[in-house]
Amino acid sequence: MPFKQHGDLRYFTFNNLTSVGISHGIFTRRGGVSQSPWESLNVGGGVGDDRERVIQNRLTIFNALNRHEESIFDAWQVHSANVIFAEAPRPKNEPYQHADILITDKPEITLFMRFADCVPILMVDSRRGIVCLAHAGWIGTVKNVAAVAAAAIQARFGSRPADLLAAIGPSICVDHYPVGPEVVSAVRQAYGYDADSLLTPRGQATHFDLWAANHLSLQRAGVENIEIAGLCTGENLEDWFSHRGEMGKTGRFGAIISLDGRIN
Repeated sequence: MPFKQHGDLRYFTFNNLTSVGISHGIFTRRGGVSQSPWESLNVGGGVGDDRERVIQNRLTIFNALNRHEESIFDAWQVHSANVIFAEAPRPKNEPYQHADILITDKPEITLFMRFADCVPILMVDSRRGIVCLAHAGWIGTVKNVAAVAAAAIQARFGSRPADLLAAIGPSICVDHYPVGPEVVSAVRQAYGYDADSLLTPRGQATHFDLWAANHLSLQRAGVENIEIAGLCTGENLEDWFSHRGEMGKTGRFGAIISLDGRIN
């Protein structure tokens, strides 16, 4: 597996993004300074952890990939399909915008998001020099965040679907994701005749496959080069924070991506 180590930090990278020189990483919970229940590399500021520890953890992540913390662009994630095109780093004193899709063509910007079971989606147009980072829980998934992101890149920059590389990061897997009837109904409405392939009855429960759903959304958008991490946050608590696996008392792991001036 394409895990990398930087001191005590352990983070995941994708072969398809690495092959075109894109600086990125999805960082495990290892190597930070936070204490239980956020142990240890928590970058979530709204979960009860000490603010200074969160800031130090975030700085540690940026340093690992040789990115200045001042290059950060992040948003308040609200389970939407809202898109922001980042033109400059977000000033520290500027209020967060609400969005779950961040896109930039600026090498001086590092896109940053936080996760704990929801799906990180990374996307790149290596020909035009564009990177995207998106957040999709079940709500974002049925809102077709992955396809909305691909369409936004195409509309803004003239990208072709065949030029897009996509990656689906560590998140909760179908085995650990039973859902209620409202989710089942939303999946059926969003995916139509394909919904049965995404919903698995198990006893009295129905499980939803977020990886397959986002993969399908990307395929429907014409994206062909898609890599799936295949790592479940719910069953790998030594590496990942999991909202479900830890009954809501947990931190958030960080994902970052930037052009880094190295497009092949």
